[in-house]
Amino acid sequence: VQLQASGGGLVPPGDSLRLSCALSGVNLDYYAIAWFRQAPGKERDWVSCINSADSTHYSDSVKGRFTISRDNARDTVYLQMNDLRPEDTAVYYCAADPRGGSYCPYIPYEHWGQGTLVTVSS
Repeated sequence: VQLQASGGGLVPPGDSLRLSCALSGVNLDYYAIAWFRQAPGKERDWVSCINSADSTHYSDSVKGRFTISRDNARDTVYLQMNDLRPEDTAVYYCAADPRGGSYCPYIPYEHWGQGTLVTVSS
């Protein structure tokens, strides 16, 4: 399983970005996917996830601003991030797990991609 995260960049506060996580080597249909982030000097935090039944969950810090979605035909999961704030600055990682039907915030994700850096600054 390989995951490729992309879409990060430098944006001013209030702006938007869309991150992508492309999977290869497996059929996305059966997988749960999560996004995590790690800010400088801090621990990695869970951000959002989507399971194989399209059930989605968000951390309180991003609820109402971020939207996770999946395109099984393209084996890609997206994280639409709106109204970005300086505290959203972090390296964002996507992770995948074959326990796709599980409650995705609690899954110990098996497969991880490299991160993509999001910087929110004026």
